[in-house]
Amino acid sequence: MTTSPLPQPRVRRLSQLLVGLVLFGVSLAMVVAADLGLAPWDVFHQGVSLSIDLSLGIVIILTSLVVLLLWIPIKERPGIGTIANAILVGAVFEIAFPLLENTDGTVARWLLLAGGIVLNGIGTGMYIGAGLGPGPRDGLMTGLAARGPSIRVVRTGIEITVLLAGIVLGGSFGIGTLAFAFLIGPLVQLFLPPFVIAGATRPEAPTLDH
Repeated sequence: MTTSPLPQPRVRRLSQLLVGLVLFGVSLAMVVAADLGLAPWDVFHQGVSLSIDLSLGIVIILTSLVVLLLWIPIKERPGIGTIANAILVGAVFEIAFPLLENTDGTVARWLLLAGGIVLNGIGTGMYIGAGLGPGPRDGLMTGLAARGPSIRVVRTGIEITVLLAGIVLGGSFGIGTLAFAFLIGPLVQLFLPPFVIAGATRPEAPTLDH
């Protein structure tokens, strides 16, 4: 006698979401602390910040809201993970960065950069795979990828586009920026499938349940 597999417990999905977001926040701190070039989105955030004289944190929040508006035509749905992404990633970054910012030595900085990029791919795969809603920028990626192109192509295209816009606006960049832009797409495509939880292929809508 065979039985159909039970849905994955919600606690597992929430746990994977939280771990993924923590890893993502730490990965951003590692890339910034390496001081070899900001990630493309952060080059864009910094460029906008310099152009309109707002703090980087405020610009990141405003950018998230604008990107969420772009979800409407591609029919993406926000979820618990979308909200958690907006709150938790920044908080983890604030905790992790002071522990890493004084890293000295070329080799150590390159290791931080490489580790940060790989960890970013793992964290992204984990929190998207939990099926509780991607972050604002990742929702744009998955929504466009659902229309034909691979995640690798879409993510790389988005990263290069925001990087060029950030450079035009005066954001700082370096070799690490290019490494992030070209590697993160393939890494997300590599790490996402192992973390997709059965029965959690579509993000759940936000809820006020306790």
